[in-house]
Amino acid sequence: MENVTTLREQFFQDGDASLRDENGARMRMARKAYQEMRRNVHQTIIERVELEKLQRLSPDKIQHEIARLVEHIVDEEKIPVNEVERRHLIRDVRDEMLGFGPLEPLLADPTISDILVNTSRQVYVERRGKLELTDVTFYDDGHLMKVIEKMVSNVGRRIDESNPMVDARLPDGSRINAIIPPSAIDGPLLSIRRFAVNPLTIDDLIGNQSFTPQMIQMLEALAAAKVNMLISGGTGSGKTTLLNVLSGCIPSYERIVTIEDAAELQLRQAHVLRLETRPPNIEGRGEITQRSLVRNALRMRPDRIILGEVRGAEALDMLQAMNTGHEGSLATIHANTPRDALTRLENMVAMAGLSMPQKAARHQISSAITAIVQVARLTDGSRRITSIQEITGMEGEVINMQEIFAFRRTGVDRNGKVNGYFAATGVRPNFSDRLREFGVPVPDDLYDPARRLMA
Repeated sequence: MENVTTLREQFFQDGDASLRDENGARMRMARKAYQEMRRNVHQTIIERVELEKLQRLSPDKIQHEIARLVEHIVDEEKIPVNEVERRHLIRDVRDEMLGFGPLEPLLADPTISDILVNTSRQVYVERRGKLELTDVTFYDDGHLMKVIEKMVSNVGRRIDESNPMVDARLPDGSRINAIIPPSAIDGPLLSIRRFAVNPLTIDDLIGNQSFTPQMIQMLEALAAAKVNMLISGGTGSGKTTLLNVLSGCIPSYERIVTIEDAAELQLRQAHVLRLETRPPNIEGRGEITQRSLVRNALRMRPDRIILGEVRGAEALDMLQAMNTGHEGSLATIHANTPRDALTRLENMVAMAGLSMPQKAARHQISSAITAIVQVARLTDGSRRITSIQEITGMEGEVINMQEIFAFRRTGVDRNGKVNGYFAATGVRPNFSDRLREFGVPVPDDLYDPARRLMA
């Protein structure tokens, strides 16, 4: 027992460095010994305490009572732990009973943007755009399943063999996706997209070199001038973050309706109505789709509609709304280039099942959307606006576009950082006249191709 205790002490002192130490096997044994001790203490508390009575107490009293119980069990069973281990044990048992177990320290870390649980044996996190392996593990897949069930049940969702996939939201707004056997072959999988308590601001994104002041000046003017925009990009490229920033440029007196699969937008205006989709219940009924919400939003007298992500037949209703008085609407779409975004949008319109001719669908798109902002996560983990393009209309059966700003890559340094610069293409966009009409003109030298900002 003394040897195990010594190993556990070393585990807490060394932390993450222990994984890289030549004594990694000994550290894993220490971790396993500690996990077994934590599990036994947790189980003992569950057996001895009436949980219903415990839940009637205030949160502070519950935490105090759990700490007292852990201290009592440690002393009663003469478990050899030092003060550091005792504190960790109290924290971990409290997390098991009141929170989401081993994930609680990760959820409390503001530097983490994504938590990726690859079965009970492996947990990755994303920091500053880079994935890194943690030393967090679960007892077994059953332990992970209990955490997942706790997460989804809090928002009235369920997950089991008949319904092995689920999207839900944590109390802090973080978005989760879980998939379990039989669909997940090796064990339960959990992905958590963290919710930013303090969303990034324009100054933050300029400091991160996501775009230049000149580019955001133009985008702010487009939002204020009620120009319809589509934000395109891949997963984790920063579409929702940029959508949040641009929505902040909408005047506070306008009535805004947001529609999302999982509510992520954090609009600061006073007159915001938030709508969210709902999956079918256990009987296959009660589903609320984005398309039905878009249609309902049109009856709510919105000045603008913000669609978190367009991904299906609701694309047609969104385009019709943009063409019939709801100017200045915003949406995001998954696509790798602005041209791909238009192709995807065209395919989504076809999902509405109206047998609309291809040319008519493209005409709807070209008349509804004025600007496409392409964002990307680069190989070094940084997120940048890589292109801003204007839709100028139709030529035959092709939608014409012209690029206004672009990010030009020049190479990668020895540390893997992507080098490059932002620059205007020299094209003066057609929407310049509209910006002037709305009292938000931008200077013509903004489009000077000789002005470059290194990134």
